[in-house]
Amino acid sequence: VYAAVLKFRGECIAPVFMFVIRVCVVMFVIQSLDRLILCLGCVYIKFKRIKPTIISDDPELGLANYHPMVLVQIPMCNEKEVYVLSISAACQLDWPRDRFLIQILDDSDDESIRGMIESEVSKWSSRGTNIVYQHRLFRTGYKAGNLNYGMSFDYVRDYEFVALFDADFQPTPEFLNQTVPHFKDDPDLGLVQCRWSFANDSENLLTRLQNINLSFHFEVEQQVQGAFLNFFGFNGTAGVWRIRALEDSGGWLDRTTVEDMDIAVRAHLNGWKFIFLNHVKVPCELPESYEAYRKQQHRWHSGPLQLFRLCFPEIIQSKISPWKKANLIFLFFVLRKLILPFYSFTLFCIVLPLTMFVPESHVPIWAICFLPILVSFLNILPAPKSLPFMVPYLLFENTMSVTKFAATVSGLFRLRDSYEWIVTKKSGRRRRGDSEEEEFGMGKPNKKKRRRRRRKRIHGKELGLALFLLMASVKSLVSAGGLHFYFLVFQGITFLVVSLDLVGE
Repeated sequence: VYAAVLKFRGECIAPVFMFVIRVCVVMFVIQSLDRLILCLGCVYIKFKRIKPTIISDDPELGLANYHPMVLVQIPMCNEKEVYVLSISAACQLDWPRDRFLIQILDDSDDESIRGMIESEVSKWSSRGTNIVYQHRLFRTGYKAGNLNYGMSFDYVRDYEFVALFDADFQPTPEFLNQTVPHFKDDPDLGLVQCRWSFANDSENLLTRLQNINLSFHFEVEQQVQGAFLNFFGFNGTAGVWRIRALEDSGGWLDRTTVEDMDIAVRAHLNGWKFIFLNHVKVPCELPESYEAYRKQQHRWHSGPLQLFRLCFPEIIQSKISPWKKANLIFLFFVLRKLILPFYSFTLFCIVLPLTMFVPESHVPIWAICFLPILVSFLNILPAPKSLPFMVPYLLFENTMSVTKFAATVSGLFRLRDSYEWIVTKKSGRRRRGDSEEEEFGMGKPNKKKRRRRRRKRIHGKELGLALFLLMASVKSLVSAGGLHFYFLVFQGITFLVVSLDLVGE
């Protein structure tokens, strides 16, 4: 019987494993080449000092008198920790008072929070700031519905541009002067996107690891795509849209949980150009707990696959060039939104530990050691101070592949949880340089409240994989598995730490 089991394992199971391994390794290599090409593009941009420049047909007149009408929208929902910071920052934007209007689009269902936000708006309005408070009775469509509600008022017709900020973003006073002039004499420009900076990127290990990912996203992905393609995914905040571009592209749609990416794709298909300003940074904050981060990542990874299913026919039928169609389909969606979480989860969390029990199959050492280290090094280059965290980053990214893979499957097959929208928990961090003392009419932060411990929870999927990986590491040790053992034991420990909610806060 044992001989028959061994024969079945060698002839039937091992070939299937080897096929899956080869497919995952090929995906890994392709994705690694994509990262390398993006990094080379970033190096070229820095070497050639390429950056968006302001186009002006009348350099003698300059831009001193260019102050078009700008609408500033701040959507929020029960954001009691951050509303004071975002409203005060928006009210201090350096722009003629009669040339911009701030809309506070409050979707809060807590009457006490609504009262506090409305009171803050009234305080700034009494000081002469052009600011209005808007609250809708029926909260449909999440953020997209809220933004559409803000655009539905008659007075919006007087405005040419709209600047968007999430509730935890604190733009500097120079923001509009750094962004809006790029639209002058460039009628095809639809969006100016700025980079995020983080007030709490050193708060704990979780925020440090997030900073690595987002630094690569902005410094490399957004900057390279903006410079060479005039297209990238809108980040949903810290950007300025030409209102005509929004209207021409169908406005905000609530058909997915990534309304920002949705409008960006539709605007790109309609021929609008985007530019990314890497040097203009808007402070915000990162999720400080694993639970908040996990929910955010689920939304960020399920939405794009929902969108891909919906807009694929539109991409095929659009009049953009074949190269741009191929970029949208194969690079923007398939490679970076689908393949990445698939191979990461399948290869490192499932197939590799299973090969310890099917010795007739194996994963090449270079695919679990050298190539991941190379890719992690490329990812960490835009945040060089995070270099000591390269190994924790590699292990944590593999751990997060569970959430990301589940989200992509949910979005691809339009499961119920792919339509969930949970507002990311905030803590109310001030941007660096702001005093802890009372300023802009704000009181001192409630430090005692921030120190309150939250109840830990156990994450079942991560705990199950932790036990599976540690069991596979024991099998590897007994079989003298070499480097496989070290990878499996450290990856198992990382899953265990995450499953017990010991990362973050």
